[in-house]
Amino acid sequence: MNNSIVLTILLVLGSVVSLKSMHFFLNKLGRGKNVSIKRTFYVAKFLSFLMILGSLFLLAIIWSMSLSGILIFASSIFTVVGVALFAQWSILSNITASIVIFFSFPARVGDRIQILDSDHSVEGKIVEIALFYIEIIDDNGDIILYPNNLFIQKPIKQLHNK
Repeated sequence: MNNSIVLTILLVLGSVVSLKSMHFFLNKLGRGKNVSIKRTFYVAKFLSFLMILGSLFLLAIIWSMSLSGILIFASSIFTVVGVALFAQWSILSNITASIVIFFSFPARVGDRIQILDSDHSVEGKIVEIALFYIEIIDDNGDIILYPNNLFIQKPIKQLHNK
């Protein structure tokens, strides 16, 4: 049997096992920290995408594809994506902040918090932590959608539940 075929089979099996293990541990971590299933799902999908991208890169190396051709293709894709994300930089920063919030757990759904901002302080109960924003309901019943990237940049004061 050809070495490339054997390495490809090992890579596919290793990738499947790694993805399943990652999903298992993320779900276990999410349950242990009382994180919503939806948040765990978003984080798992993002990390799965990165793992699959890495596996495809390794597959290209196994099959001796031209590294310069792969790099030219990848740089073209990254250039287009980079320009698009520069125009909408907050999308990438909010997704990244969501991953940071998932693993650091500075606040949880159900916590009463005050985001200390000199111009626009926000106080209320966290209802949902999504991929792009944190949903907070204030004492008037108004729903505030606060971007994740700002949430990790501002000081947060945990309040006692009313």
